[in-house]
Amino acid sequence: MALLDVRAITVRFGGNLALTDVDLTAESSCITGLIGPNGAGKTTLFNVITGLLPPTRGRVLVDDEDITGLPPFKRARRGLARTFQRLELFGLLTVRENLTVAADIRRGWSRRQRQAVATTESPADTAARIIADIGLGEVADERADSLPTGQARLVELGRALATQPRLLLLDEPASGQDETETARFAAVLRRLSNDGMAVVLVEHDVHLVMDVCDTIHVLDFGKILAVGTPADIRHNEAVLAAYLGSGSSARKGQA
Repeated sequence: MALLDVRAITVRFGGNLALTDVDLTAESSCITGLIGPNGAGKTTLFNVITGLLPPTRGRVLVDDEDITGLPPFKRARRGLARTFQRLELFGLLTVRENLTVAADIRRGWSRRQRQAVATTESPADTAARIIADIGLGEVADERADSLPTGQARLVELGRALATQPRLLLLDEPASGQDETETARFAAVLRRLSNDGMAVVLVEHDVHLVMDVCDTIHVLDFGKILAVGTPADIRHNEAVLAAYLGSGSSARKGQA
């Protein structure tokens, strides 16, 4: 059973259809890619999944529970976390403080729900562990608004991880990263997947998507154009014509 099951999502803005009958599934221990041209509806779909935007029609299920009507904070408590296309960090706080705040919020959820805290770590220890895991040690005590975009993206990822998600939605997380940073980021994604997390990745770097994803969904004009493995998508004639271009190199595309 898929951890995330998006069924026939349709979103209408006035007379314009942003999404039409979109289906998407994401499983634990898998990285699911979502690509398509600018304006295809990728971020709109993320907003529906996380509760920031109600769909005109369709359902969002997590663990076979219909969460379509739940507000974002209740979805987060069920293990959903996301990053944004536009960076949303606490700029005046340090990297360490950004992650500690998120870990402390997660600890508070468990207490209010009278659940056993999932870890004996303190919020500070959780932040320190994630900083080490994703390679932010050298900038841990720098203010977030002083960092270049590539490192700031990692901070946003780290803050999402501090909430201990089961499902992680990443909206263009490699934007602003150089090749070395992107390679390090890819290794982090693989490790998260190997540890059992479900990851949904929206990304302009098609080479990264093809490299790390188990399954890829292609959106075009708000509709699913194709679904398959990276090899399937590379050789799909409809995708080549509409998105990747007539050449065989996926590096030419944008997500």
